[in-house]
Amino acid sequence: MVSLGWGFMLSACRKASNMVARPDKRALKAVLIDLSGTLHIDDTAVPGAQEALKKLRNASVTVKFVTNTTKESKRNLLERLHRLNFDVQENEIFTSLSAARSLIEQKNHRPLLLVEDSALEDFNGIDTSEPNAVVIGLAPEHFNYQTLNKAFSFSSLSILLRMILDGAPLIAIHKARYYKRKDGLALGPGPFVTGLEYATDRKASVVGKPEKTFFMQALSDLGCSPSEAVMIGDDARDDIGGAQNAGMLGILVRSGKYREGDENKISPPPHLTCDSFPDAVEHILQNLL
Repeated sequence: MVSLGWGFMLSACRKASNMVARPDKRALKAVLIDLSGTLHIDDTAVPGAQEALKKLRNASVTVKFVTNTTKESKRNLLERLHRLNFDVQENEIFTSLSAARSLIEQKNHRPLLLVEDSALEDFNGIDTSEPNAVVIGLAPEHFNYQTLNKAFSFSSLSILLRMILDGAPLIAIHKARYYKRKDGLALGPGPFVTGLEYATDRKASVVGKPEKTFFMQALSDLGCSPSEAVMIGDDARDDIGGAQNAGMLGILVRSGKYREGDENKISPPPHLTCDSFPDAVEHILQNLL
């Protein structure tokens, strides 16, 4: 009988231990990517984002784009991304408008839609006659101080106000506090939704980020669990906090609406905070695959 000896056995053990995945490694299958503020700001791409996306596509992961954008339809959003030379397909985009439509259909609601005209096509085919629910998105051209003042005017007998007070569901496509435009930060729908909640003493149902349901819907056709996915975004609460509460890793980028110290506003903190989308992609390629 041949004895292998302790030296050989120790060497074999060391080799075996080196094959064990590092603690920060995951069986990563999918990367969810925010759009506005992460890949682009209005009609300007984040520097290097297109090339970084190409590199990510060449890796062994599925890519999906998830956004709370409610100012425009999925078709308009896709056209904007193509003008910026992003390689994106329509079936890769999951929006909060999609999540809202899904809820409306499940509940058989006939919504009063407070969204931008450019977003209405995502609700084509939905019965809006004799509304029995109120759906609110970001509609800067319509949902402003003048509109709110009119809505709460006693003499106008606002349909909106009466509907909610009479028990119609109040559905917020999302409640983002603010978003980034080329000219700076602007109020999101969150403050307006909160104002309606306060005035009517009703609580809105939220369908977009940071809701766990939103992230689970986004992953549902990718064949992976939250533990096998990572989210990249510029919103600490809605993108990263929401994704991590759903069981994903979150990478916060210092672009778009990010402000210094945002990473300290959520618990647990982001898996990583980096300067931009290209840096997030490099981290994934070097450390998570």
